[in-house]
Amino acid sequence: MFHHPFSNESLLPNRRRFLQQTGLGFGSVALASLLQQQGLASTAAPNPLALRPSMFKPKAKAVIWLFMTGAPSQVDTWDYKPELQKRNGQPLPGSDSKTGFFTTSGKILKSPFDWKQHGESGSWVSSIFPHLSRHVDKMAFIHSMYLKANNHAPASMELMCGINQPGHPAAGAWLTYGLGAENQNLPSYVVMHERRPRGDDQIWSAGFLPKTYQALALDARRGGVIDNLVRHQSESAAQQRATLDLLKDMNQQHAQLRVTQNDLAARINSFELAYRMQTAAPEALDLNSESEATRKLYGLDQKHCEVFGRQCLTARRLIERGVRFVQIFAGKNASGDGAVDDVPWDGHSNIETNHRSCGAATDQPAAALLEDLAARGLLEDTLVIWGGEFGRTSDSQGSVGRDHNPNGFTLWMAGGGVRAGYHHGATDEFGYKAVENRVHVNDLHATMLHLLGIDHEKLTFRHNGRDYRLTDVGGRVISELLA
Repeated sequence: MFHHPFSNESLLPNRRRFLQQTGLGFGSVALASLLQQQGLASTAAPNPLALRPSMFKPKAKAVIWLFMTGAPSQVDTWDYKPELQKRNGQPLPGSDSKTGFFTTSGKILKSPFDWKQHGESGSWVSSIFPHLSRHVDKMAFIHSMYLKANNHAPASMELMCGINQPGHPAAGAWLTYGLGAENQNLPSYVVMHERRPRGDDQIWSAGFLPKTYQALALDARRGGVIDNLVRHQSESAAQQRATLDLLKDMNQQHAQLRVTQNDLAARINSFELAYRMQTAAPEALDLNSESEATRKLYGLDQKHCEVFGRQCLTARRLIERGVRFVQIFAGKNASGDGAVDDVPWDGHSNIETNHRSCGAATDQPAAALLEDLAARGLLEDTLVIWGGEFGRTSDSQGSVGRDHNPNGFTLWMAGGGVRAGYHHGATDEFGYKAVENRVHVNDLHATMLHLLGIDHEKLTFRHNGRDYRLTDVGGRVISELLA
């Protein structure tokens, strides 16, 4: 069992509570004296983000998760199916059982894109990824992903939290809880989005974990601005430090009387982290220090991919400075095909116009991230994950769209100790369902944690009398994916 310093607390004797609550506050002085005499007084709150050792030697130190919000179609991106091309318009075998979230035609829809093989691995890639196709030999593909939920918010929760119920911690929170922070001046868990995706906070929530492990969410529309970070002009640095010291002392005294100190530890830590971030965060988020060549590499000079490019470049800068987990939710599809901003890859009405637009917005920045990480020697210990919350149907919705499909989709990983150029699992001949070496999100999480040096069965947190974990009661490490 993983023993964490903040998972168990005990109730202090009533005598101390009585002393604190009586004498118009003089009881607090007596309490402090009593605790000091008994060796229980603490001069500093324990740091819940202190760096903790991994359980075994890790292959990766950080994760960048490129979340393709809205769900890309596996058969129009990475999972080439010649039978779709040959049998366009024919009845899809097995389509009598409902797969889509709405209603589909039951007729096979071919991919509207050209496909070619790339790299030494001979990986098939759709023409919407001219930049990423050059990096297939860095990727490990999982073609047999599946999950239970069939709509965006619950599926996103299931993919990130291991279970599609609100209130459970996301992968980034679990990882921060397990390993702590490498850089005490920056948050260990950062989320970036352009529009809040369906399910928003629940997708990156700390759930029942202490709030210390929650994500810092950055809205791309605000240019990296962090709320309430800058010191008020009327307050000097010395005054601010004195105020924080007083708050910390008061919170620590109050914490001695609490059944659990988790919330207070989180509050103290948030004040201190915000104070330290006043210098570190603006520097980390300032892309003007990057060379013009780097900015162009990420597509910052092109309107259609500038936002996602900024986010990918920021992700590299953050993990370079010790941030543990960065997640980018792709946003804003300008194709005008019916998909809305919070689920840009949601190609219900026209898969061709939708995926061309989304591919153009994300392809160059994602490829630049892989290239840049590799050039700087960071890809070796940074795990990059690309994928959406589920896949899409092999039969059409309307005439040229595709509906939701959680029964089989593709996700890829790169760097961080994965087997480059490898393809794991398979869907059926139509890309309809995962049929070979099926991979559930619990398996994905178990593998991710393993690469980071954590045994997924031992990373637990006691909540409501039960030990919970990211992988719930399932999950296996996909050993075939490991380099």
